[in-house]
Amino acid sequence: MFKALLLNQEDKKTIATISQIDESQLPEGNVKIDVKYSSLNYKDGLAITGKGKIIHNFPMVPGIDLSGVVSQSDDPRYKEGDGVVLTGWGVGENHWGGMAEKASLNGDWLVPLPAGLDAEKVMAIGTAGFTAMLCVQAIVDAGVKPEDGEVLVTGASGGVGSVSVTLLNQLGYKVAAVTGRASENGELLTSLGASRIVERSELEEPAKPLERQVWAAAVDTVGSKLLAKVLAQMNYNGVVAACGLAGGFDLPTTVMPFILRNVRLQGVDSVMCPREKRVKAWEQLATLLPESYYAQASKTMALEDAIQAAEDITNGAITGRVTIKI
Repeated sequence: MFKALLLNQEDKKTIATISQIDESQLPEGNVKIDVKYSSLNYKDGLAITGKGKIIHNFPMVPGIDLSGVVSQSDDPRYKEGDGVVLTGWGVGENHWGGMAEKASLNGDWLVPLPAGLDAEKVMAIGTAGFTAMLCVQAIVDAGVKPEDGEVLVTGASGGVGSVSVTLLNQLGYKVAAVTGRASENGELLTSLGASRIVERSELEEPAKPLERQVWAAAVDTVGSKLLAKVLAQMNYNGVVAACGLAGGFDLPTTVMPFILRNVRLQGVDSVMCPREKRVKAWEQLATLLPESYYAQASKTMALEDAIQAAEDITNGAITGRVTIKI
């Protein structure tokens, strides 16, 4: 038997409980993990509270990422005792996720625990930090240098945004961080490396096809109208690494930023990422994030507190990363 946060559905209502589960109920997988940590993000919060249509198959263990130790493996790349990390791949949505003491997974989804990081630290980074690293790497690979100008980060108080701010600052970029709650989040974002805070309201006016050039690059976690505004303000040869759809699927822009300013829009997805790039991103995270990041940007909670924390995170009462100790 093992402990898990289990989601069931009764009369179309999601019921979350801390339950004891027999190992025979684990889903199929060629690698079994003793889970040490998972994390709680906004999507997990929607799943646990039932406020969003995230889960379609019940019962389900939420948790979109996890870290732990291999307990059994039929995959030659992993042996008993190996530390591993999983981010993405639909765990916690289509396949039982990280908020349980045991997990059964596909070895293709895993990467080795990076040197210099432990199970708690990698979950303080989590899927959000991994996605942030992919976004920052897209900007670096496109040739944008710190001396080219400011880099904008939208949704900066969220998981992806806050890690992006830290990573960009560590690489020497001047970072402008966008938040809708500057009075509440400004101090944290400045401590993470933002050189200035931009109120989200400044970017919510409808975008003209082209506006004054402001940003050398951007990490966008929002999309839709805000992304359209950012595209209109990009410098010539600017790069936008876009990874979020919080604002919706539509993009009310024109071709003018792309044709007249050669703006490049790079899509970033944490699942559709080759294994070699995935391993490299984790190795970079291990070297780039300062020790101070972990205490500043992440809160660690017990599994028993995750249900209330899910309610709080969907109500905006929790910002930054939440790490769940299993």
